[in-house]
Amino acid sequence: MAKQKRGAVDQDRAGMTGVDRLRLRVSAMINSPKAQADRRTTIWKLDSDADVAWRQVLEELAETDGLTMTANEDGTVLLEWEATDESDPAWEEMAEPADFVVQHLHEEPAPF
Repeated sequence: MAKQKRGAVDQDRAGMTGVDRLRLRVSAMINSPKAQADRRTTIWKLDSDADVAWRQVLEELAETDGLTMTANEDGTVLLEWEATDESDPAWEEMAEPADFVVQHLHEEPAPF
């Protein structure tokens, strides 16, 4: 078999590029319960992240409205954002009560 040359877009076996993997990792950091509660998180570049991918993701984040980015001396980046405005239609959708009923199967306290 002939070896395939690695191009500018390096894909892993799942077909993901380095930028895609970095986006997923940063997204997981942002969407973590602690980050959502604090409305802040610190992201960092791994040794395995390409410099080009890191710069691209930082540029994409910089274009996000309501997101403040602070570069730290150690190379990490602090991301901070404000709570969603209550006049935003997306906020109203989240604030609506869910259409479900809680059903208690046992009224007795647990034996432990």
